[in-house]
Amino acid sequence: MDFADLVRDFAVLREDFPMLKQKMHGKPLIYLDSAATSQKPQCVIDAITNFYTQHYGTVHRAIYELSLHATKEYQEVRKRAAKFLNAALPEEIIYTRGTTESINLVAFSFGKAFVQAGDEVIITEMEHHSNIVPWQMMCEARGAVLKVVQINAQGELLLDSLAKLLTKKTKIVAVAHVANSIGTINPIKEIARMVHQADAKLLVDGAQAAPHIPIDVQDLDADFYVVSGHKIYGPTGIGLLYGKKALLDAMPPYQGGGDMIETVTFAKTTYNTLPMKFEAGTPMIAEVYGIGAAIDYLEKIGLEKIQHWEHELLLYATQVMQQINGLHIIGTAASKGSIISFNVEGIHPLDLGTMLDLKGVALRTGQHCAQPIMQHFKIGGTARISFGLYNSKEDVDAFIVALKDVIKVFR
Repeated sequence: MDFADLVRDFAVLREDFPMLKQKMHGKPLIYLDSAATSQKPQCVIDAITNFYTQHYGTVHRAIYELSLHATKEYQEVRKRAAKFLNAALPEEIIYTRGTTESINLVAFSFGKAFVQAGDEVIITEMEHHSNIVPWQMMCEARGAVLKVVQINAQGELLLDSLAKLLTKKTKIVAVAHVANSIGTINPIKEIARMVHQADAKLLVDGAQAAPHIPIDVQDLDADFYVVSGHKIYGPTGIGLLYGKKALLDAMPPYQGGGDMIETVTFAKTTYNTLPMKFEAGTPMIAEVYGIGAAIDYLEKIGLEKIQHWEHELLLYATQVMQQINGLHIIGTAASKGSIISFNVEGIHPLDLGTMLDLKGVALRTGQHCAQPIMQHFKIGGTARISFGLYNSKEDVDAFIVALKDVIKVFR
């Protein structure tokens, strides 16, 4: 697609996001924190409001019209989510509260079903805490051993390191598709091939990938793939867990309660079939409506188109930032998502972020829930900008002007 057409199309799409019309400290809002959470298009806000004002009812528990309508839409969104990730079956999609709960569910249930004392779990240096701590907890509970794949100076996974760690005792490998801290895009298909050759399973943390690049879980050959709704322009409190049906069938429930049961007596309880087995209790119905609207919105635009646009912004911002004296970009992988982590000599990231906030620029500072990778680079934290489909070159230009002004204050 012609770049001028992209500029025009995404300028129009920006109008779909009411929050971007707001001001911060009296300045136009320059929102550069989509890796933390995305702003919401009006269609998502409308879908949630419409459910609460026109169609509210619980699901699976009644035969009156409101409940039947809510249940039908609840399950239709599951089908759309399966299509969004190219899952083979709708029942391979489990609703959770987000990526964190999805990983905890797999760590608990897969661990209980398949991991014994002395078995091994592999993660990487670049993981978010949500893809570290649940595995530590599971390994401690099961008596398993946690191993860590190393990265190079550019922030890329060393696949030779992974190859050496894979053994007959390896049960599961958990890796980010895109690293939230530095933007590295990992070669998931190659990793999946290596993992499966070792007769192990692969969980992919797709929180930073799903809003930005097309996802095909069957082509990737991921055994599990996890997504957060609030990062794909949907609401908070909802996530998607994809799992291959045979694996999900073999795993015990994560929680007990309503909906996940088939029969209950004081002597014994039998469990429901997929996906209900993993969805105990009254679910996040409005949030499911919201993520359904977000998926429809993304598919209408096209993930390939979004990926192209955000890559242009990444290249432009990287080029301009590299010209600023004393600015160092952390994470320079050859394949990167729309994330730039950086430090400026002599300025603490928190001070930088505080001053930029006063100029209307919203970015993230700190360790980004990724302390191990900060330790790898021997830094206390970074400032991070991250793009969404609504960002523009004008946003980058405004950020650069503000950044240069802040640097002058400290120098």
